[in-house]
Amino acid sequence: YRELFRDIESSGFVKVRVDGKIYDLEEKISLARYKMHRIEVIIDEFSLNPEDRSRLAESTEIALKLGKGLVIVGLNGKDSLYSENYACPHCENLSFEELTPRMFSFNSPYGACPICRGLGFKIEVDPDLVIPDRSKTLYGGAIKPWHEAGGRGIFLHYRRKLRKVANHLGYDLDTPVSDFRKKDIDIILYGSGELGAPSVQTCRGRIHPTRGLDKSSPYFEGVIPNLERRMRETESEFRRAEILKYMRELPCPACKGGRLRPESLAVTINGKSILEITRMSITQAIDFFTHLKLDERRALIASQISKEIKSRLRFMAEVGLDYLTLDRMSHTLSGGEAERTRLATQIGSGLVGVLYILDEPTIGLHQRDNRMLLGTLKRLRDLGNTVVVIEHDETTIRTADHLVDLGPGAGLAGGRIVAQGSLQNILKCNSSLTGKYLKGKLKIKVPSQRRKPREDRFLQIKGAAEYNLKNIDLKIPLGLFICVTGVSGSGKSTLIDEVLRKGLNKILYHSREKPGKHKAIVGANQIDKVVLVDQSPIGRTPRSNPATYTGLFSPVRELFSRLPESKVRGYKPGRFSFNVKDGRCGACQGDGVTKIEMHFLPDIEVLCEVCKGKRYNRETLEIRFKGKNIADVLAMKIEESLKFFENIPALRRKLKTLNDVGLGYLELGQSATTLSGGEAQRVKLSTELSRKGTERTLYLLDEPTTGLHFADIEKLLNVLNRLVDKGSTVIVIEHQLDVVKNADYIIDLGPEGGEKGGDVVATGTPEEVASCPNSYTGKYLKEILNK
Repeated sequence: YRELFRDIESSGFVKVRVDGKIYDLEEKISLARYKMHRIEVIIDEFSLNPEDRSRLAESTEIALKLGKGLVIVGLNGKDSLYSENYACPHCENLSFEELTPRMFSFNSPYGACPICRGLGFKIEVDPDLVIPDRSKTLYGGAIKPWHEAGGRGIFLHYRRKLRKVANHLGYDLDTPVSDFRKKDIDIILYGSGELGAPSVQTCRGRIHPTRGLDKSSPYFEGVIPNLERRMRETESEFRRAEILKYMRELPCPACKGGRLRPESLAVTINGKSILEITRMSITQAIDFFTHLKLDERRALIASQISKEIKSRLRFMAEVGLDYLTLDRMSHTLSGGEAERTRLATQIGSGLVGVLYILDEPTIGLHQRDNRMLLGTLKRLRDLGNTVVVIEHDETTIRTADHLVDLGPGAGLAGGRIVAQGSLQNILKCNSSLTGKYLKGKLKIKVPSQRRKPREDRFLQIKGAAEYNLKNIDLKIPLGLFICVTGVSGSGKSTLIDEVLRKGLNKILYHSREKPGKHKAIVGANQIDKVVLVDQSPIGRTPRSNPATYTGLFSPVRELFSRLPESKVRGYKPGRFSFNVKDGRCGACQGDGVTKIEMHFLPDIEVLCEVCKGKRYNRETLEIRFKGKNIADVLAMKIEESLKFFENIPALRRKLKTLNDVGLGYLELGQSATTLSGGEAQRVKLSTELSRKGTERTLYLLDEPTTGLHFADIEKLLNVLNRLVDKGSTVIVIEHQLDVVKNADYIIDLGPEGGEKGGDVVATGTPEEVASCPNSYTGKYLKEILNK
């Protein structure tokens, strides 16, 4: 080490510490050549005095430069090692990168959890799906994937090993799984492994598969490792799809759903990590940043950032989204919530001279929250912008500066400007259907008599505690038209969709969907069918349309196949399907359009040059009924086709229900991709109406009035009442007061949204809820009932 000591001396240093002993570099230092030594350079030695502050700083800088970021400070005989590289040698050599904004983004590899890559969950085999019914025996089908189609042979293959493991644990294959101890079930699920094998890390914690086994224990792979291995090794898409049935998104074991790496989650402000802050609601976040306590230096650094954050949070609150949490997944937002989120962004931009176009921004908004939204739109207007809103909400219409009323009807009967100008202009126009409802000439009446609940027919939800629900117990009478109301974010969808629907589906259909947290649902035996009529598309391709979804297309094709010309040519019903290659256009494969890839731009669809959008080949189009071919029939409006097929009962019934729900203006073959959410929902409603319902059917609808005019709402109410008159139960989540006032029974949640919601505020008839002083719904309902 002589050269090292010479280099140190030539750099101007006079002392070193070798293996804890101090040497002067002028003296001879003898060290063993092939032995590791701890050699430290002594930069400076002095007594601490206030006047030596600059000397201390200078010496520290030299030490850090020479030690590449490390320095040892010896004080009172005790050494302390410091680092300027975000490293701590005392914590198992723990080190960090310099903190940058990207470390707090789960979309960046620098910040994302390395296990789940920023998703917050892992797709793993769920034990509850593998053994859904623990009252069954191993031989009697408890292990579901080994007993379902394609899996029985696997069970027979593993039965001998399974029997050995069960016998070793003190059971047999005819013992119900519920009688097994938890650690023994873990061995069945995760395997016996090799003796001394490490525990298995799963999303549900650490499993020790070898606990309780000795050297004589039989080796058993385990059901879950077996499924995971087959998932990795199989080349069969069918087999992979079968195994996926038993997999579920479970919280990541590393970040617990936080999505960020541990270093990022360890950084806190006022004791809160970024995860804890983003899990706050908008209201809670405003309160947190308003009362943020920082020392003078940090407050100066954070002042502009904090101001910007509070400003953006207030914009979110102003558009009625104060109940949302900051980490809410975008795909879980309703259309109205997503639109208002974008609106809050625009308010913050402070732009002037912009034309804003909003389509149904009041979707999902309670009347109380409507006023806040309208105040925001006025602010945009007052900044010097133009705001155009497509809306049916009465309060919004009455608040507008200028109105444009289209009509007078829908479809072929519409497309003209009936009236425009101020509200008074609309009210004076006798041909305006909107004006007639606004001035009360036409109105949706309160029913003269409401259906009474029966004491022996009810569902009872016990201990509902999902999301913001406050462990509520609730009785839901059956055989009635029920409205679930409450301010935005009060827990309506959580109660009805997450808890009730998923809970009933698990009981009735053994669904793999995990229901929201609750203790029990009593009375499920009084329901034999749960129908969700939501606004999801009825199809995602141009081939899906109202005719195919409702089952209308089958009798139409059957009709065309019975025509004399079809019989001569030997055409069967399949010939008239655009999903069968014999009859469809070969150029567009029955889509009526062809897709052109634009590489770096979105793909575009153009009308098929061969069939001109008719979808069929020339030979198929030669077959005609009453002068119309199959393409002409699909191009007909529903109200037109109702007259065209009036003498064919099977078609007339289905077409009448479509017309009754206010869809007479749609084409029979209109592509599902062009239908709005409300139109798709009404197509589903008409399909249910045309089926034979029972007294034990439960229909669930969420905001069915989306996109509906007053006249359409009246038609919708007639349809819903027809379902109830059959003996079914209809539960609707709704804010539209004309629907609410027509309900037989109301369940009002609240009193506020988010954490301040989740309680049952009032139940009963509209009149009973209107008399409840704590109910926001009751306040607005009282006004409309007294009109």
